[in-house]
Amino acid sequence: MARTDRLFRLLDALRRLPAPVTATRLAEETGVSERTIYRDIDSLRAAGALIDGAAGYGYTLTEDSAVPPQMFDRLELEAVVLGLSWLGLQGDPALADAAERALAKVTASLPARKAEEAKHVALLAYAFETKPEVPEFMATLREAAWDERAVEIDYTDRNGAHTQRRIWPLSIVYTDYAPWILAWCCKRRDFRRFLISRVARVTATQESFRPRRVPLLREMMAQSYTG
Repeated sequence: MARTDRLFRLLDALRRLPAPVTATRLAEETGVSERTIYRDIDSLRAAGALIDGAAGYGYTLTEDSAVPPQMFDRLELEAVVLGLSWLGLQGDPALADAAERALAKVTASLPARKAEEAKHVALLAYAFETKPEVPEFMATLREAAWDERAVEIDYTDRNGAHTQRRIWPLSIVYTDYAPWILAWCCKRRDFRRFLISRVARVTATQESFRPRRVPLLREMMAQSYTG
């Protein structure tokens, strides 16, 4: 692992984990030795990060030089924490982990008083029902949309018919009950919505549709609002 990547991972761990964090816990989180943790802590301090603590006691990230100071009013802060918390409940593991890391970065960038407000917000997200299993191919879909590459999907339509489609994924939409894929269907030569729970398999291809994703998505959304 490159040293820069290792230091960023250490900063992320210091932001996310309950303080004070021991070197042992940091080593487990970042996959390096405790001796490396001690050296990296010194490097981060030298770079301007204010990290309290010492070997044997644990470490606390008090001021993070990697994230510029942010200021939110109370309602903005409630909105940020509520939104990221909801995503942690509804997203696939990679997205939920990203939400946790993003919230840690936001909190680390706040002045001390605002950071305390973020830890004790009045609005909370909670799911009473168990989240349905999130398919492993969600990361493949996200990457395909960003890279503007077609994917092959195995799909079961509302009538129970099994089909194979090549689609251009334009967006993944999280509705109040289930996520959907908004896409251009190469077979039908038209826009289609695919319920993710009916997708059995997603296979990436090398077919590019760059730079058409954004204009196609705008056209699809315009049709939805006027149809």
